[in-house]
Amino acid sequence: MEYTLNIRGRLVSLREPQVMGILNATPDSFFEGSRKQTEREIAERTQEIIEQGGSMIDVGAYSTRPGATDVPEEEEMQRLRLALQTVRGEAPDAIVSVDTFRPDVARMAVEEYGADIINDVSEGENPAMFRMVARLGTPYILMSVQKDLRDTLMAFARKVQLLRDLGQKDIILDPGFGFGKTTEENFLLMQQMEKLQALQLPLLVGISRKSMIWKTLGTGPAEALNGTTVLNTLALMKGAAILRVHDVKEAMECCKLWAALAPIG
Repeated sequence: MEYTLNIRGRLVSLREPQVMGILNATPDSFFEGSRKQTEREIAERTQEIIEQGGSMIDVGAYSTRPGATDVPEEEEMQRLRLALQTVRGEAPDAIVSVDTFRPDVARMAVEEYGADIINDVSEGENPAMFRMVARLGTPYILMSVQKDLRDTLMAFARKVQLLRDLGQKDIILDPGFGFGKTTEENFLLMQQMEKLQALQLPLLVGISRKSMIWKTLGTGPAEALNGTTVLNTLALMKGAAILRVHDVKEAMECCKLWAALAPIG
């Protein structure tokens, strides 16, 4: 299916897979190379994402890696204000996603800086976030921490209906690779991921340099680019509409090659 997103009144097509570049305004994200804290670092990362072909920038100010330090809401807002102001200054036309699980942080990002998408890693367990995104009217990324396909489908179906009942229009589904799953469960879900298309909503896949890759290969996040490329390619074959990545250039190459192959298939 061809999906579109309403971004500030403009319909953005997902006919061709999009690449979302990660910008972590944090000191402790799991991949050291993604940490950007100063205005200069944030500006350089923004330029890099755009120059390498990314159409979306996912800005986060709270690390969700296991064992990460809890960040008070006000501190998360302060980090995001610096990051979003810089991103908007460097790339005013870019589609900006904000990675947060807090409703008031989402509201601030949309109302103060015109954030275009809310990327919620709380698995939609906070009803206040559902109400907030429906009120804001921005596209919403709903993530799952369920361990298998059946439970993922059931949870998504139930929560999508809750969102629809609130008036939420644009919903993107994230299977949540790396969240609440063992390495084996991650790979099994990837193997069956095309079945999530039954929900008729666009899929976002975020597997960039995650432990399912480097633990399997016996390496670390810094050595996981090749493995990320392999699994990103598989994700495209199984219906991913958006790839959320650290390495934009390589993901764009995946998308271009897939686009060349798709008409043949």
